[in-house]
Amino acid sequence: LKKKFQRVFEGIAKAGNPTLLNQIYTELYITEGGTAEVNDEHEVRQIETASRKPDRPETTIRQEEIFKASPGRDEPIRTVLTKGVAGIGKTVLTQKFTLDWAEGKDNQDIQFIFPFTFRELNVLKEEKFSLVELVHHFFTKTKEAGICSFEDFQVVFIFDGLDECRLPLDFHKTTILTDPRKSTSVDVLLINLIRGKLLPSARLWITTRPAAANQIPPDCVGMVTEVRGFTDPQKEYYFRKRFRDEEQASRIISHIKTSRSLHIMCHIPVFCWITATVLKRVLKTREVGQLPKTLTEMYIHFLVVQAKVKKVKYDGGAETDPHWSPESRKMMESLGKLAFDQLQKGNLIFYESDLTECGINIREASVYSGVFTQIFKEESGLYQKQDKVFCFIHLSVQEFLAALHVHLTFINSQINLLEEQQTTSLWSKLFNKPNLQSLHQTAVNKALQSPNGHLDLFLRFHLGLSLQTNQTLLRGLLTQTGDSSQTNQETAQYIKEKLSENLSAEKSINLFHCLNELNDHSLVEEIQQSLRSGSLSTDKLSPAQWSALVFILLSSEKDLDEFDLKKYSASEEALL
Repeated sequence: LKKKFQRVFEGIAKAGNPTLLNQIYTELYITEGGTAEVNDEHEVRQIETASRKPDRPETTIRQEEIFKASPGRDEPIRTVLTKGVAGIGKTVLTQKFTLDWAEGKDNQDIQFIFPFTFRELNVLKEEKFSLVELVHHFFTKTKEAGICSFEDFQVVFIFDGLDECRLPLDFHKTTILTDPRKSTSVDVLLINLIRGKLLPSARLWITTRPAAANQIPPDCVGMVTEVRGFTDPQKEYYFRKRFRDEEQASRIISHIKTSRSLHIMCHIPVFCWITATVLKRVLKTREVGQLPKTLTEMYIHFLVVQAKVKKVKYDGGAETDPHWSPESRKMMESLGKLAFDQLQKGNLIFYESDLTECGINIREASVYSGVFTQIFKEESGLYQKQDKVFCFIHLSVQEFLAALHVHLTFINSQINLLEEQQTTSLWSKLFNKPNLQSLHQTAVNKALQSPNGHLDLFLRFHLGLSLQTNQTLLRGLLTQTGDSSQTNQETAQYIKEKLSENLSAEKSINLFHCLNELNDHSLVEEIQQSLRSGSLSTDKLSPAQWSALVFILLSSEKDLDEFDLKKYSASEEALL
């Protein structure tokens, strides 16, 4: 285990140079409490909500104390369920826990830790094992040592990635199994292990994304914890570890603080890694004032960095060569189609059949994950007869590529992929030529209709891609660009009209992020001007202006513990 976990590939699997885990590990903000109920809101929206001040003090917990009962709690904890959004660091957390144990630093009362991932277990769907055989199958040293019983040992099983489980976990109909030597299907083993029927002395640690937390009945869970990612000081610590040059680290940190979108996203360790990858490269050629400020800009730079690396490292090109070759353009089109199709279905991990549908064969896919590793990764289990699993390194990368696919399809073929019915007759194609404005409006409406905000980030990227400056960065991938400044003004106006409707706070805030991607700061500036001049109290605020005020308060770098409403003519309705 020590050998396996002492090196990690940051952000990606099997790519680039592995880093020593102890060298880069940054403490995460983990809270105790919460319930196993499902939260299927868009994960970035959950991060944004969590980044505001909690309404009550929270119990934080360190990774090495995950099984320690909190004061006032009598019974020991058997099963811990840890929730956290994609890329927040759940897997690295379990690796660090295991490594610290293997190196003799913590939890030395434990005799065995057996870390499993659901991706590895999915492949055994059709096979039969006893619990002892399953352990022997993955951890052959236990078999060689002749250990056939684990009842007398203190054992911890780690099951990472419940959200990726494709086994039928039915807690109501599954037969009870108490004998660790009796063979059955893997799902029956798991259910009985979680229920405590099988090996009741063992401890379990299960990690999951929030949307899948309800697969396990609450009465089977001793404690729920949540990984919140990095706090503001931890973000700084991460960048100072990544950039040994103190001056460079300070420039990057102060730049991130100037952009609300970037600062929020840096709660997610994977996004910190993307940001560090981009800024490290961009700082070589630009001044700080020209660094990417919006989410779309950051992700375009990330894509371009990967294309350049591929060109130089794999194709033997020079740094100055154009980085979009016909092959890499085709590759991006295929990945974009995969990202969009699977985003619509709500899938974040894909199998060979999903790739075939997008015209990607499995051999090509291996090449993709070899060259575009930092966008797309391929994972295989501990042994060979494995279905390969593919995924994007983070949900946001999938959403960016999906938005790029919709944009490219529209520019190149005049097809609006967001419309339910694609018009096929020549007559309707001639007279109902879609325009960019209608594509934008469809996207805004679809995002507002989504009950859990699943298209929030997609919309930000989609609108950001229509900016001339961003299209210039993508020159070579976009074969044609058009002047869309007029359209963008109309889209911004459309968003402002939507802001005057009765929207939830989350939806309003996302629309302000969208205006930010379109470089339209007029509403916010208008309110800020009124706040500064003190004239806000005499004005009757419109719903859109109230939304702007809420956005300013939530975006404020300063902690606002008190906000004096007497200064403003507030209507209760707007505040509610």
